[in-house]
Amino acid sequence: MLAIFLKTLPFFALIGTGYLAGRTRFFSQEATAYLTRFVFYFALSAMLFGFAANLDVAAIFDWPFVFAYTLGTGLVWLLVAAVALGRGTSREEAVFEAHTGVIGNVGFLGIPMLALLLGPQSVGPVLLVLAVDLIVFSSILTMAITGLRAGRVSAQTFGILAKGLAENPMIVSVVLGIAWGATGLALPGPVAEFMTMLGAAATPCALFAIGASLSGRSAERVEVAAWLASAKLVLHPLSVAGACWLFGVTGYAAGVMIAAAALPVAGNVFILAQHYRVAPQRVSTAILLSTAASVLTVTAVIALLSQGGYI
Repeated sequence: MLAIFLKTLPFFALIGTGYLAGRTRFFSQEATAYLTRFVFYFALSAMLFGFAANLDVAAIFDWPFVFAYTLGTGLVWLLVAAVALGRGTSREEAVFEAHTGVIGNVGFLGIPMLALLLGPQSVGPVLLVLAVDLIVFSSILTMAITGLRAGRVSAQTFGILAKGLAENPMIVSVVLGIAWGATGLALPGPVAEFMTMLGAAATPCALFAIGASLSGRSAERVEVAAWLASAKLVLHPLSVAGACWLFGVTGYAAGVMIAAAALPVAGNVFILAQHYRVAPQRVSTAILLSTAASVLTVTAVIALLSQGGYI
């Protein structure tokens, strides 16, 4: 476990560096916002394009994998929502708590870290996890919130969903990368070098941006946030592991899925909470707590998977 901890430590050290830079005001919130936009629209998109362009889609796409992750995630979503409703929260808050309990930081943290720790062959399964998060569960969130506010789900709701997916640079870059890879053509030398250089900036900038964004978060509703963080870091990987067993997903693919499910709450959940004006402080605190705790929990999960022969 110590060896794995030492491998994950540089990733969390970069997050810590960003946190200190933001906390000391050396890096302003405005600067953090622009760095995040650079990563999201440029560096990470270039990295994802490069990964996707070199994937054999037919080889990595696996329906049992998709079904297992969807079921494992869906069960935790329902449990967290039920607990929230049992506490007497509003239905909108219950939806956001459920979303917080299952959506991990796969894009900014998971892809670069798991690709290094588990090998480049992990990128395909991780991208499948990211696709389910973005296409399935983000759509559920949008439909649930708009449906609750409008009293029904209309054609306009599906238009909002389609527009959101089409404007998401992570989805667009993966689709374009797969399309280019299908042609069998190599990128022209200067273009390939440009994409490599830009993509190389994704990992350090993304981790620094995570830390800097966390520095502006205050801890409120700690008890509820701690429960949400626990659901994400513990219940989610356990549920996904059970779903893998149910659908017969074994070996390396199961290990990558479980490791991806163990990632802390994604920062974009807070952005959505702010956008819809539903429990942003609660979500913010859950992101802060889960990211801090994941230094140990992610290490422990990967160590257990390694001992079990999955990775």
